[in-house]
Amino acid sequence: MSPSKSFARPKQFWIHHTACFLAALLLLAASCSADVLRISINDAIQPVTAEFIGRALDTAAANHDQAVLIEINTPGGLVDSTRDIIEKIVASPVPVILYVTPSGSRAASAGFFILESADVAAMAPGTNTGAAHPVILGEKMDDVMKLKLENDAAALMRSVVAKRGRNVELAESAVRESKSFTDQEALDKHLIEYIATSEQDLFRQLNGKSFKRFNGATVTLTFAANDAQPVRDYKMTLKERILSYLMDPNVAFILLAIGALALYAEFNHPGAVIPGTVGVVFILLAAFALNLLPVRFAAIAMIVGAFALFAAEAKFASHGVLTTGGIALLTIGGLFLVDGPIPEMRVRLSTALAVSIPLGIITAFLMSIAVRARRNKIVTGQQGLIGEIGIAETQLAPSGKVFVHGELWDAVSTIPIPAGEQIVVRQIDGLTLRVDPVTAARPVTA
Repeated sequence: MSPSKSFARPKQFWIHHTACFLAALLLLAASCSADVLRISINDAIQPVTAEFIGRALDTAAANHDQAVLIEINTPGGLVDSTRDIIEKIVASPVPVILYVTPSGSRAASAGFFILESADVAAMAPGTNTGAAHPVILGEKMDDVMKLKLENDAAALMRSVVAKRGRNVELAESAVRESKSFTDQEALDKHLIEYIATSEQDLFRQLNGKSFKRFNGATVTLTFAANDAQPVRDYKMTLKERILSYLMDPNVAFILLAIGALALYAEFNHPGAVIPGTVGVVFILLAAFALNLLPVRFAAIAMIVGAFALFAAEAKFASHGVLTTGGIALLTIGGLFLVDGPIPEMRVRLSTALAVSIPLGIITAFLMSIAVRARRNKIVTGQQGLIGEIGIAETQLAPSGKVFVHGELWDAVSTIPIPAGEQIVVRQIDGLTLRVDPVTAARPVTA
């Protein structure tokens, strides 16, 4: 046997086993990267929510995660943001599991649309969903407009639910009849696939199960046994947290009111700087938030009118009538400022009153101080001498010297005044005072 043949088999053996070892490493790495990305939505559905979910889905796709788990508890939200989220979920290359949790929470209105759009829909015991009828606050719609809005929302629901293979007729009834469902009702009537007490319980039920995605492809999820499935939390950025806080209509209204008060203080005390800076910052923050919310501009006009009434109170002294009207107008303007489809996306009455009453009193008080200050006699500089009492140091016939404010002045008088008599300053002409005798200035009484 030649040496070359004696080493041929061992060489092939090592090449084969090295290739197998590398393949095993690649499979191990793939299994380690097959995490589940988890995000939590515990607020009304609005533009920041849509941005957060979209960013999470992009991150999961970039990391080749096995699935995205969205834990949701929401009363509903804006239609445009809901559609944006549904588009992102449907187009996601990573399967989306939507889980209504914890017990006692809900996925109502817009949350029901999002729940039905997910690849896998699940609920915790004691949760509910549904009540998805579209609402426009503050507007009385005619029958045609109401029907158009309802049909549009129903068509969206049918298109999503049919592709997911769920109960189309019952899902549509949540839109047209505002029906709501408990977790067990949703499972029994095939609106969701699972009821799970925890996310690990949900993973155990999902393990090895196949389902069809929106594009028709069949996917099977495989999770680690013994509750060891790795889950990676995905948080909002600082910008998203700040914007989410500002998107609260109550916060936006408070910022707008405080900003208006600060600007008013700056206008009445030019050069103070701090009130003006605070006012500009607060109003810009409020304007940014209101730009993303459904705002009624008539309500902004009411708020401006309220400040006009506060200013009029100080000028006309209506004994509180104008201030009361301003407080009422500011309260109504606050209540109707944001035209949210759900109560959680409107300004609360308690917030409107807590802002309007103190703000009305403070603004009227500041305005009265400013008006009184403008009416008071000037007591500084040369103008401060007018009306002051002095002593004639020499005879004024018609000119002479007077002593006023600790200084000796040249003075003239149309009435002769002997030395030592009291005089009153009537006018200043350069460095010469025009004076009258005090006795001539006194009112004549009967």
